[in-house]
Amino acid sequence: MSQGNGEERRLQEIRAQIDALDGQLLTLINQRAAAAQEVAEIKRRHAPEAPFYRPEREAEVLRRIKALNTGPLGEETVARLFREVMSACLALEQPLRIAFLGPEGTFTQAAALKHFGHAVSTVPLAAIPDVFRDVESGACHYGVVPVENSTEGVISHTLDTFMRSPLRICGEVALRIHHHLLARASSLTQIQRVYSHQQSLAQCRGWLDLHLPQAERLPVGSNAEAARRVGDGRSGDAAIAGEAAAEIYDLAVLAGNIEDEPSNTTRFLVIGTCDAARSGRDKTSLLMACRNEAGGLHALLTPFAEQGISMTRIESRPSRTSLWEYVFFVDIDGHRDDPQTQAAFTLLRQRASLFKVLGSYPVAEL
Repeated sequence: MSQGNGEERRLQEIRAQIDALDGQLLTLINQRAAAAQEVAEIKRRHAPEAPFYRPEREAEVLRRIKALNTGPLGEETVARLFREVMSACLALEQPLRIAFLGPEGTFTQAAALKHFGHAVSTVPLAAIPDVFRDVESGACHYGVVPVENSTEGVISHTLDTFMRSPLRICGEVALRIHHHLLARASSLTQIQRVYSHQQSLAQCRGWLDLHLPQAERLPVGSNAEAARRVGDGRSGDAAIAGEAAAEIYDLAVLAGNIEDEPSNTTRFLVIGTCDAARSGRDKTSLLMACRNEAGGLHALLTPFAEQGISMTRIESRPSRTSLWEYVFFVDIDGHRDDPQTQAAFTLLRQRASLFKVLGSYPVAEL
């Protein structure tokens, strides 16, 4: 009995300690928010046109916090907590409107919230060009669009839109994608039709072949749109979408994590009107076209090797201006203001028939 009383007293002591720590946390968070407000006031007085959101600053803060972390909370958990604190503080300076490929419940919205935190207003739009247009017009401060998937490759519509847009890439988000089969039905035997984005249908092809070989597969504009249709449709309908869509459209999860590749990851780009400054670990995206001559592509690639710059991705797309001519989307390590990058760019401007820096931005971390 005395041992039980001793444990109860210890529990009460720990709970009192937690209550005291909660009070200290609240005080410190509000002190941080007050400091953020002071920063905002200084910016308004001395640089009223300067953006309040600084992606390189947030990346630096999160890297420093993760390096300082000693547990027991994991690095990613700590990063999420501080992301939300920064999001709430930024909202005191300037509430952000973030356009994304909608409707509500898409993985693109999840990527937007992962990057900006939940203290922003997310604006769903029907198509990728609409996201670009809302940011270009100033209706939204930033946009988030998908650009490639680790299983199915590049989302060409996003790359094509960059050819005619003045917007810059100022951030990227890597999101681990888990697909679920959502329905109002109670068993797989009732499913006759499966709706989803064509990329998601492809990412779950093996599972569908095994478990729903008889079901018709119907591509739609987004996974969330698929979930909305199933919520309003027939009992034999199902959607492949994320967990958020199940909650929004009140659907049951008939099967979880049905993607064929467990490491299935999608990369998203954050687009805006301003460049990001150097954060210490950056990536730069380029749009280039080579002259129609022997060795044209080789001439574009050699400046990177000569300057010791690692090229992490190259993707070709039809130029849409001339038959059988192509433009190349290239990602390289480093920032556009790095000396070796500037040296490579000097050569590229001389050799390329088209050369455009789409943006430099902090490298995303899972």
